[in-house]
Amino acid sequence: MCEKKVPVLNSMIKNRNTRFLKSYTLNYTNTEGNEKLYEMVSNFDYEKPEEIGQNASGVVIVGFRDDELLLLREFRMGVNQFIYNMPAGHSEDGESVEECARRELREEAGLHIKKICKILPPAYAAPDLSDSSAWVVIAEVEGEFNPQTEADEYIQPLFADKKQLKELLENEKFSARAQLIAYFFTI
Repeated sequence: MCEKKVPVLNSMIKNRNTRFLKSYTLNYTNTEGNEKLYEMVSNFDYEKPEEIGQNASGVVIVGFRDDELLLLREFRMGVNQFIYNMPAGHSEDGESVEECARRELREEAGLHIKKICKILPPAYAAPDLSDSSAWVVIAEVEGEFNPQTEADEYIQPLFADKKQLKELLENEKFSARAQLIAYFFTI
């Protein structure tokens, strides 16, 4: 029996370039030696195929206050409905992970970071479609809700205790990361 070969990325073509997303067609040699065209999106402009997946584009904030988890109920155009999510966003040029987390939390919820407990390495959001990844910032947060969102954002922040989270998990739609975080917060 032959050992499978790892797919090899041969080349890429940029198809579209917008403010936040760039679309690429990747040319691979698959495990059987055949050509495979694969489409993906990225937050980055790439010159060479080797650059794909090498950069994080922002942060995801796992915020908590005492025994409550911070969630955002937000309208997401990509699914045309409200979902529960974590505060998150793209970093700006020259911005550190900590600065990005503080800014995004302030913009999306009006809250402040009291203490950063842990910063996890970047995690991919949807590796079957994109190389988009973000640092995961676990932080104790404080303040009063006062979101300062853009015209294309509709966000309602809330703190939920374990009982509320269990009910939301049974009855509402979530992003995958928020669903997992909420679930593990309840146990």
